[in-house]
Parts: sequence; structure tokens; C-alpha cells
Amino acid sequence: MKITDVEAIVLRQAEVNEGIADGSQDDLVIRIHTDEGITGIGEVDSSPELVQALVQAPSSHAVAVSLRDVLIGEDPLDVERLWQKMYRGLIYFGRRGIAIHAISGLDIALWDIKGKALGKPIYELLGTPHRDRVRAYASMLMPDTPAEVTTAIAALVDQNFTAVKLGWGPLGKDPELDVALAAAAKAAGGDGVEIMIDAGLGYVADAKKAIEVAREYERLGIYWLEEPFEPDEYEAYAELADTVDLRITAGEQDATWWGFRELIDRAHVDLVQPDVTRCGGITETLRIAELAYSRGVATVPHAWKSGIIKAASLHCNAVMPDGIWQEYCVADTPIAKTLTVQRLPIEADGYVAVPTAPGLGVDIDENVLESLRVG
Repeated sequence: MKITDVEAIVLRQAEVNEGIADGSQDDLVIRIHTDEGITGIGEVDSSPELVQALVQAPSSHAVAVSLRDVLIGEDPLDVERLWQKMYRGLIYFGRRGIAIHAISGLDIALWDIKGKALGKPIYELLGTPHRDRVRAYASMLMPDTPAEVTTAIAALVDQNFTAVKLGWGPLGKDPELDVALAAAAKAAGGDGVEIMIDAGLGYVADAKKAIEVAREYERLGIYWLEEPFEPDEYEAYAELADTVDLRITAGEQDATWWGFRELIDRAHVDLVQPDVTRCGGITETLRIAELAYSRGVATVPHAWKSGIIKAASLHCNAVMPDGIWQEYCVADTPIAKTLTVQRLPIEADGYVAVPTAPGLGVDIDENVLESLRVG
């Protein structure tokens, strides 16, 4: 089997609110075609046009290459070797950022091809499965008021969720409001619902302020505090994590095994959150998870976009020894809700099943893709 073409397709809904942190309003979908008629799909959660250019731009020289050119003519089943070839080809202009974002989407599509070619779901190709279902947490933007939080939590509990993460929005501007919003979420969820808070980088590098809020979250029984600081503020992370008992998490902005080694060793976080569409794909997510596990740190993949990232993360969670949580984006956007034919429903006990069809186990709804396609 040989790769014959690589597509990077930009999607965008009709109206985009640039003032909110909702990456499901646009998308970059990857399709890798082969001479045997098998097509693999992937996704990148980044700036769509920038990553599209990186995938499709012509090569400059031996270490400034086009990712499309790197892959055409190659055997798509040799996924790990192609990861290394893509990474080596991008060294000249980026070993992190959109360079790794682009590799991520291509890597997911290659695994999809391999699963389809061998007639197996991806998780069966990755190692020994530990689970066929994962407990899901609904992931949504934090509303502006406690009353809105109460309404939102009640609606999600009615949809069978037993855990909810609320993030960004007004968080990080007023510690008293942050605590009030979290208290409203805990009260609405009751004892049977875990509440996670994503500060959306809101405390920047102010460890003192974050410690003050984290102490209140501990009192409330919040499950974790995510991304309180800017990504490179390792000292602030370490001070917070070493001071409080509350789980401190980060990592959706980080990429590659090497980047997560620095995050784990310097920031002292309790849990890392590699995004399979940003950190280096399925291949790198599992390397990161193995590293974290060896350091006594848990891994919960970040997953905010369509059914493609949900499925890819579920396959990783199936084989990770500590894959205990599946982030489940509940944004009310067509990309989040309808891009894939398979909707990966939440079961009555709050779990979501790992897809069992060959490859990713999800297919793109071509009508939805064409309605959102802008490039």
C-alpha cells in the first residue's frame, strides 16, 4: 500500500465568536489517501490555515520539507517510522507549536489507515487493552454567574454525566467569583458528580493568588484545578502543586515527550493532559503517558473538538494503565456535535464506549464537512 495524496481541509462555522475560548468553531481535518482505496482521517486543534499551509506548502530544502511530500509514496502502515521522518523534516522551522500540531493530525490519520487495513480498531494495535469504556466528564466553558452554572450542571446530569469540567470564561479575574462559581457547581452536582475547574491560564504566574483559590477549592471538594498559569511558568506551578493537596493539572499547550518531561520534572503537576491533535498524535500521546506513569503522574488526554479527537483519545485511554477519564466536549457547535456520523453517546452510568470498528471507528459526515468547508 502507498500514500497517494494528503488533504488538509479547513472548516469554519458561519459565525465565529472570537471572544470565547471555543476551538470547536473551526477545524482542520486531515485525509490521507492510498492506492488501495483506504482513506484515513485525522484532526488538528490549532490555527487551521497555518497548519494547512505547513502540510501543503512545497519543500524548501532537505530540512525544510512539505509534510505532504514527506508522506506521498510511503507505506502508511509504517506509522512510527513516518512520525520520525516527519519530525526530522520539520526540525529546521519548528520542533513544537504548529509543526507538531500538523504531525499530530497526520499521525491520527495514519493509525486510522492501519486499523482499517488490518480490520482492527486502533486500540488493538497499540498494546494490551485495559478497558473498553471510560468515565466521561462533560467539558464546557464556565458561565458568567452562579445561577447559570446551576442550570448548566443540572442539564448535564440529566444527560448522564457524572463529572463536569468548567473552564475559561470569567475565571482568573476575581478570586471570590471563581470560588462562588465552583461552589454553585458543587452544590448543583451533589455528592455523585465530580467537578473540575479549568482556570484558563487566568492567574498568569501569581502562585499566591492561585494558592488562595485552590485552598477554597479543596474545602469545596473540587477534583482538580487545571492550567492556572501560563504554560512556561514552571516555578509558579511547582509552588502551587507543592503547597496544596488539590490535584494540579496542565499540558494541553505542550507537545512531544521532551516537552512533557520538562513539564513533569519542573512543574510538579499531579496530572498531565496531552492533546492527541497537538502533542504529536496517538504515537506521541502514548509515549507521554508512559513517561508520566513512570514518574507517578496520571494522564488524562485533553479533547475539545469533534468526534475525531474523542475517538482518538478513547483509543489511547483504552491501553493506558491509568486511562480513567475521557474529556467530552459538549460545545453547541456543528463541528462538536455533527462532524462524525458516530456520536459516541454517554451511557446511563456516565461512561463512553471505546469504538470497536476498524481504525478510529468514526466516519466523517460528508454533508456536514462540505457545509463547513472553507478551504
